[in-house]
Amino acid sequence: MTSPEDRILQAVEGLFEEQVEFLAKLVGYRTLRENEAEAQGFLEATLVKRGYKVRRLQTDATQIGKHPAFSPSTIDYQSSWNVVGLRPAKQRGGRSLAFNSHMDVVPAANEARWSSPPFKARKNGDWLYGRGAGDMKAGLSASLYALEAIAHAGLTLRGDVQIQSVVEEEITGNGAATAFVNGFIADAIISAEPTDEQIVRANSGVLKFRLTTRGRPAHPREPEAGQSAIDLMIKLISHLRALERRWIGEAKGKRGFDDIANPVALTFGTIAGGDWIASIPSDCVVEGRIGFYPGEDPQARAAEVEACMAKVQEDDSTFASGDLVDVDWVGVMHAGYELAEGSTAEACLRSAHRRAQGGNELNSYVMTAYLDAAIFAVHGNIPSLVYGPIAENIHGIDERVSLPSLRRVTKALALFAADWCGIED
Repeated sequence: MTSPEDRILQAVEGLFEEQVEFLAKLVGYRTLRENEAEAQGFLEATLVKRGYKVRRLQTDATQIGKHPAFSPSTIDYQSSWNVVGLRPAKQRGGRSLAFNSHMDVVPAANEARWSSPPFKARKNGDWLYGRGAGDMKAGLSASLYALEAIAHAGLTLRGDVQIQSVVEEEITGNGAATAFVNGFIADAIISAEPTDEQIVRANSGVLKFRLTTRGRPAHPREPEAGQSAIDLMIKLISHLRALERRWIGEAKGKRGFDDIANPVALTFGTIAGGDWIASIPSDCVVEGRIGFYPGEDPQARAAEVEACMAKVQEDDSTFASGDLVDVDWVGVMHAGYELAEGSTAEACLRSAHRRAQGGNELNSYVMTAYLDAAIFAVHGNIPSLVYGPIAENIHGIDERVSLPSLRRVTKALALFAADWCGIED
């Protein structure tokens, strides 16, 4: 007689072509910030069709700052919302589970540099290309089809399950924070981010900022009368690099981070300056992020950055004319987390991974980036497992996800859900 595990694995295989088609449709939605609504509507209809009770959750911008799960933001969220599909257990007694994924993606940079249009999925051999294919619409498809496979195997779960599709992961984390503060939690969280089939042992805390320098505009005939805001920004960035080096030096003794060349990863992602080709530039604006270590207070780290900027203006004569720099917090301001070893949830995932991988053990690593899992781990002390498929060029040109890896991950997630929640034939 075929075991329940074998039936689940066979169901994943049988549904996989449909899963890839679903993923391709998701990639076709240009889900940049504040443009996720159409894709969320598509997912909502998909969940309703499959028997889920669906809730829409919109972030209340007036609540930001009233709970530490939220980060600073610059939008009102009127055009963005989360979708949560709920499937209560028919037979009680099992543990609950929430699959958390984010629908938002980063811009595709120069689309002309892509081998094919970034928001039109393209399959080539074992890879599916497109913006968000790896980060993280593949993980969303794996979460949905892991549960579908269990149903197609003729089994039901004994624990309540959720499919969470949130917005804002790429900038503030406020989508996941909204889900958390509204009580959409579970006994374990799975986030199928692209982790190369490894589990994330810890992630960085992250701050996202906007720096502004103010110069004195002038004509090139008297450049000495002006002060370039761009030159000021270049100087300011050099001081921030010194801060970065200092924070990197603090990695010693921090497990997992002391093996990484740059666990802080100060990054300047956007820059805009000047308003005329033949004028000394008046203003320059740079946006970026900087990381820090799990267990540290993001507010304290933000205060260090602000103190650094104040000292620069005090000590560097370039800034002597006064009040030339602003620091604003415009995105994630959140702590990192460490996943304690030896939890029951991790043991379940390790067992599921071995079965899906034909006996290979599950490896772990540290991710020097923000993860929505941190919301649930830090503020809810919930086991939050980040584990997903192999993907390449995420946030880059020709982003792609490995389809054989996606199949294996879907199998592992299905087996995990069956073990964690318990099953009824």
